[in-house]
Amino acid sequence: MRVLAIDPGTIKMGYGFITSEPATEVVDYGVVTLSRYMAIEERLFQLFTHVRNMISVFNPDAVAVEEPFLGRGDRQFIGPAIAVGQAQALVLIGAASAGIPVHRYSPAEVKRAVADYGAATKDQMQRALAATLGLDSLPESDAADALSVGLCHLIHTNATSALSREISPGSER
Repeated sequence: MRVLAIDPGTIKMGYGFITSEPATEVVDYGVVTLSRYMAIEERLFQLFTHVRNMISVFNPDAVAVEEPFLGRGDRQFIGPAIAVGQAQALVLIGAASAGIPVHRYSPAEVKRAVADYGAATKDQMQRALAATLGLDSLPESDAADALSVGLCHLIHTNATSALSREISPGSER
C-alpha cells in the first residue's frame, strides 16, 4: 500500500509518503510553508495545488489525514481550528477529485498507534516514529505529524486485514 499522509495547516502543511511494499519504507516527507501574510484564499489555493501535485507524483492508494483538534472550552482555539479545517477540506477535495480514498484519524488515534500512548508528547512521537521507520534523524514537527498519520493508517490497515482473515468464513482458527 502507498499512503500519502497530510498534517493539514494553512501556514505549515506536513506531508509524508510511505509505502508498505515490500516492507514499510519512507519515500519522502517534508513541510510546505507559506507566508502568514498571504491571503487565506491564496494559501488554500497554493496548498491545494501542492496536494494535487503530490497525488500526481506519488500515485497513492490512499490519503491519510489528521483530524483537527479543538481544546475543550477554549475559545482561543476556534480560529485556528477553522483554518485547519479549511486545510483538511482542501486535502479531502484533492483526494476525491483524483478518486483516492481518504482516511481520517484523530490525534489520539495516531498517538496510540505510533507510540502506544494516546497522550504522547511531540518528542515521544518523533522518537517512536524515527525508531519504527528507521529514520536517521528526527523529522521536523509537521512532517513527523504527517508521517505518524501515514504509519497509523498502515497499522490500522494491517490490523483490519489480519482481523478479517481471522474471522472470514472457512478460515482456520
